[in-house]
Amino acid sequence: MAEDTERTEAPPGPAPRVARQRRPTGAPPPLPHPFTISTTAWLLLAVLIVACAFLISAHTPWLELGDRANTWFLRLLAEVRTPWLTDLAEGIKAAGSGWGVTVVGLSVVVLTMVFRRWRHLLVFLGSLFFLEIVGQWIYFGLSRPRPYGITIISSWGGYSAPSPPVMVLTFFLMGAVYCLVVPGRPRAYAKTAVAVVVAAFGLARLYLAVDHPDDVLVGVALAVAIPVTAFRYLTPNEIFPVVYRRGRAAHVDVSGRRGDAIRLALQDQLGLTVCEVKPVGLESSAGSTPLRLRVEGGPDEYVFAKLYTKGHVRADRWYKLSRTILYGSLEDEQPFQTVRRLAEYEDYALRLLRDAGIRTARPYGIVEITPEREYLVVTEFFAGAVEIGQADVDDEVIDQGLRLVRRLWDAGIAHRDIKPGNLMVRDGELLLIDAGFAQVRPSPWRQAVDLGNMMLVLAVRSDPDRVYQRALRYFTPAELSEAFAATRGVASPTQLRAFMKRDPRDLLGTFRGLAPPRPPIVLQRWSPRRVGLALAVPAALVAAALVAGHALFPAGNIGAYPPLCDTGHATILAAQAVPSAALVPCVPGLPSGWQVGGADVASSRSVFWLDSDQAGSRAVTVTLSAACDVTGNQPEPSDQPGTQRFDSPPTGGTRFTALRIYTFPGGCASYRYDFAPGASPLLAAAIDTAVAFVPRVTLVRYVRAKEGLALCGRGAPCPG
Repeated sequence: MAEDTERTEAPPGPAPRVARQRRPTGAPPPLPHPFTISTTAWLLLAVLIVACAFLISAHTPWLELGDRANTWFLRLLAEVRTPWLTDLAEGIKAAGSGWGVTVVGLSVVVLTMVFRRWRHLLVFLGSLFFLEIVGQWIYFGLSRPRPYGITIISSWGGYSAPSPPVMVLTFFLMGAVYCLVVPGRPRAYAKTAVAVVVAAFGLARLYLAVDHPDDVLVGVALAVAIPVTAFRYLTPNEIFPVVYRRGRAAHVDVSGRRGDAIRLALQDQLGLTVCEVKPVGLESSAGSTPLRLRVEGGPDEYVFAKLYTKGHVRADRWYKLSRTILYGSLEDEQPFQTVRRLAEYEDYALRLLRDAGIRTARPYGIVEITPEREYLVVTEFFAGAVEIGQADVDDEVIDQGLRLVRRLWDAGIAHRDIKPGNLMVRDGELLLIDAGFAQVRPSPWRQAVDLGNMMLVLAVRSDPDRVYQRALRYFTPAELSEAFAATRGVASPTQLRAFMKRDPRDLLGTFRGLAPPRPPIVLQRWSPRRVGLALAVPAALVAAALVAGHALFPAGNIGAYPPLCDTGHATILAAQAVPSAALVPCVPGLPSGWQVGGADVASSRSVFWLDSDQAGSRAVTVTLSAACDVTGNQPEPSDQPGTQRFDSPPTGGTRFTALRIYTFPGGCASYRYDFAPGASPLLAAAIDTAVAFVPRVTLVRYVRAKEGLALCGRGAPCPG
């Protein structure tokens, strides 16, 4: 990498070494992979809580014990209910489950984009998508009604476990911590603040009795375990720190424990005693952390090292995947699967280049810092050298650059990353560095691009006409024409394109004018793999964005199962929605051609709808509420015991619509018919047997017998 410090006059050469040491079997590596107890604890806690929730819900004795313990705690809170505390709890609940929490979530997304932390943003949205999927699976798997034995004094929607508003608020706050707060003491303070906010929100919901205590606990455990695990695994602080200063994500901190580990590893594995570890040439490096290491033996004794981590391998994988989708494959670019393989390949490429007679850094070996996670590739350090972008480029340097490409061609190698940052000049000698992208037996296109990029680099510091004339000594006009037909756009490294953009001359146009005319080589190459990826990746991203985006809106009612004419959780939840109603509409069985489309149960109403293969979707919507307006409806003999029936006159035209209302003590049920155009009104006769009513007293007796608690409302008064 570029060495932007003061020049030194010490000649390059092997650094002095001491005896190497072999690490005994079982001894820890220089930098052991940390075992994060808190992350593991949160994961185990989340799994344990969810497992216990399913176990308890499936066994009546444990279910009774759990619900009684929840009710006991809620009654303790109900004893201190006062008007001002109720208003305060309502305010906290509204702020944490309404548009306020949506603003928090959107703010995290926007600020993460502003600070260009794209990896953090992807992890945040991916975790939100995963939480949405897992949360809904648990939510519908448990299908838990609202608390028994205590009066609920606030609005609610759907099942209670795990609490969706608690999950969403906790997740957004944890996302803000890991996307926006600097690690260390600030993040510790932020986590404490999050704990206080979530505790206040959960306590407010328990005070209002809309959730069980373990609903809140499950929600918090999931909302913490999922993002913490994802962020710590995919964006570790040592590789992708949250900082408010300019710099590349590829550059990791080499001070502290890692710096000590580097010194120890170099001494044990290469026999080098390191006195100083200093990052160097960071501006032109995006795929590793380049280091200058001062070794014992004098102030001018240096070696160079590139630190590769697991994050660099992941970045390389995503980079090559994106290039395949955007540009196709003019060459076979396969990502590295392990850090060890990446380090091994660069060390091999350096030795191969030197064997081909190309002046590049002498490799000293590979150093293991953390097995399978962090490795150093150690090479000669070009002391006194500067990037070619800062050097004087005369005819001799131009010839060296052109001969270098000629040797690469003759050896069947492509460097694939020729740019100013990878070409050094020292005492008039051109030096090539960074062989990590080198390829053996590359495509002819890639070899032509190497030539074009080299000539552009030389022309930036000299004159394109002079470079072209000297290139004719080593390459034919046809080869030069091919080079500039291939070299354009993304074929050139980003740093080289930036240099060309700042140059007032049209270097590429000048070279194309000098070379024989040739149509541009098309960069796009289509293949079944590219087509598949181009379709699958955007589709997956859109699906994840839709699901995750849905969670950004106010958390509340996710939905529920339709109430069947039994004593199941869905029917009990419908009874809790309208506690004054003596009857609960339900589905005993459906005629052929009809099916339940869905249900939506919330405080003060319970709705489910039926679909028909002939009458269309939502052909009939059944709503339970405390009161109905029967004005304009005609009384009719009721076909449901204990109810009064009122029918509206059916409408004419091609679309059948009608309204039927059943009233009974404490409530009413409305049937709204809305058939598809052309559907026969006779299909409405099937609803007489498709919808029935279950007496609330049946549900009250069932809950009392099964759990020893009261289904609060008509026939079962409760405290609070």
